Amino acid sequence: MTTNTRSIGRTVGVAVRSMVIITLVLGPLYCLVITGVGQLIFHGNANGSMVENNHGAVVGSTLIGQSFSDSKGNPLAQYFQPRPSAAGDGYDGAGSSGSNLGPENPELIKSIAQRRQQVATFNRVSRAQVPPDAVTASGSGLDPDISPAYAKIQEDRVARARQLPISTVQQLVQEHTSGRVLGFLGEPTVNVLELNLALDKLD
Repeated sequence: MTTNTRSIGRTVGVAVRSMVIITLVLGPLYCLVITGVGQLIFHGNANGSMVENNHGAVVGSTLIGQSFSDSKGNPLAQYFQPRPSAAGDGYDGAGSSGSNLGPENPELIKSIAQRRQQVATFNRVSRAQVPPDAVTASGSGLDPDISPAYAKIQEDRVARARQLPISTVQQLVQEHTSGRVLGFLGEPTVNVLELNLALDKLD
């Protein structure tokens, strides 16, 4: 009986020590190592890919979209506009979501038609020129990018509002257009926040 008791005690002791060691290694130690590596090698990414303006103030993240509108919610002509957002009241980082409306939903069809007309009028283009991402929200509601096609129909409007040569605006769009991942995955995109900040630096 004494031998069995010692054996059980030894087994329990080994189990407890193993649990403590594994908890320390896979718990705080692992987190500290990964955090340290992230801060050393991918500092910007590890801290949310934050973006600063000309004055060094953080104005957003390259990973989360935001609106460029006045206090009444009207889009500002001097800025490239993002795609619509269904997250909260729009680009709400605490309420990421899509509309969850199916393609045949009458409400969605109506809102798309309204948005297409608004975008066409705002940018002085035909309704046929308005690309899909200009009138539909992303699944997260926080997409920071737009398609090159949506950026293109906004170039003239931004150039007029800022009194810039259209070639200057086109060049900035080209510089802020990212190609497909590995050359074949996904579609080319334009980061709206980075593009608008580049425009502000011209002032």
